[in-house]
Amino acid sequence: MSFFNGKLLVAQGGGPSAVINQSLVGVVLEARKFHHIDLVYGAVHGVRGIVNEDFVNLSGETSHNLEMVAGTPSSALGTTRDKPDLKYCQQMLKVMQAHNIRYFLYIGGNDSSDTIRIISEQAKKEKYELRCIHIPKTIDNDLMCNDHCPGYPSAARYVSQAFIGLNRDSWALGGTVIAVVMGRHAGFLTAAASMGKKFPDDGPHLIYMPERVFDVDTFANDVRRVYEKYDRCVIAVSEGIHDAEGTPIITKLTQNFSRDAHGNIQLSGSGALGDTLAQILREKVGIQRVRADTLGYMQRSFVGCVSDVDQREAREVGEKAVQFAMWGDRDGSVAIKRIGFYMCDYDLIPLEDVAAKTRTMPDEFITPDGNDVTDAFRMYLRPLLGSKMPDAYRLRAHFVPKILNENLPTNAEKQPKLPQW
Repeated sequence: MSFFNGKLLVAQGGGPSAVINQSLVGVVLEARKFHHIDLVYGAVHGVRGIVNEDFVNLSGETSHNLEMVAGTPSSALGTTRDKPDLKYCQQMLKVMQAHNIRYFLYIGGNDSSDTIRIISEQAKKEKYELRCIHIPKTIDNDLMCNDHCPGYPSAARYVSQAFIGLNRDSWALGGTVIAVVMGRHAGFLTAAASMGKKFPDDGPHLIYMPERVFDVDTFANDVRRVYEKYDRCVIAVSEGIHDAEGTPIITKLTQNFSRDAHGNIQLSGSGALGDTLAQILREKVGIQRVRADTLGYMQRSFVGCVSDVDQREAREVGEKAVQFAMWGDRDGSVAIKRIGFYMCDYDLIPLEDVAAKTRTMPDEFITPDGNDVTDAFRMYLRPLLGSKMPDAYRLRAHFVPKILNENLPTNAEKQPKLPQW
């Protein structure tokens, strides 16, 4: 073990989540235990705050207030979408050297891990003693070498509950509903829509993920088949669905899309994807009552349905990051490993194994027809959602025989809305 004497700097990058502040607080409270760490600084608005020297001294925060912040969603330090290049990272390192920062812990996803990799390499080239640790965070659940990522279970819990409500709404009135879920390259979050299904005819009846090619005609035929069977259809669609060439579907079906500061296509922010798919169903299938919703930012930081498992693990990855930094002799990324059903452990993996790489759903999680998930996925996700998941029930009453309209079919004969006992 080689201890460095100096300050610890922690920052948050990328999209917020419901539990990212648990990781932040885990870092601060654990860092206070080590006398080699003089002070704990927080960078305001991520890497941009480092370049601008926008630091706050977190060592003076009370434990009580830190605990209150830990239970609050979104990024307490603020965040940024900046993607630093080599020159940007070199400037960050200069700032760290000026402030005698010897431990840099960055909470974030793929891009954040790549940033810390570059800084780690530059520090070694300049022979500056700096320990760099990446702390995983992403609701997309797409970090390599991790069983799952902090932030994903809570977002998945929200998506699951949202679809319970959408399914019950559709069951009551019929019709078709499309809900677009976040996920540019990985379908883990969209797949979570399946977790609220209880009865055979429950929705979502169709789930479309980026791991499979999306074909408009196949989509229309899938919906037609479900609609003819149930007189309704609930559909979960990932914002990242694409054609056989990898072109995002939204760019092929409409010109109503925009790009972010990095040139990436805004896949679901405008609602254009859902509206376009709804119009396709009206034209190709003849279903006139089609509603499209985009879940949007609510998936990331919704305070009402946070997974207790997610909270605990997000805190622990922050604590483990400090421990790896102090007791280890190398830089790296904290990774969550699954043990049995269900426990987890933590490992420190090389930064290059996770930096700028994307994990997608394995084949065994997706049905052969590509429009639903398997029981293997449900078994994977269920323990992560936490305790006291809500459930939806139905009446078990029998239909009363008709007297005046005995020749008309009952609702039970038209579609299996009530279970037959």
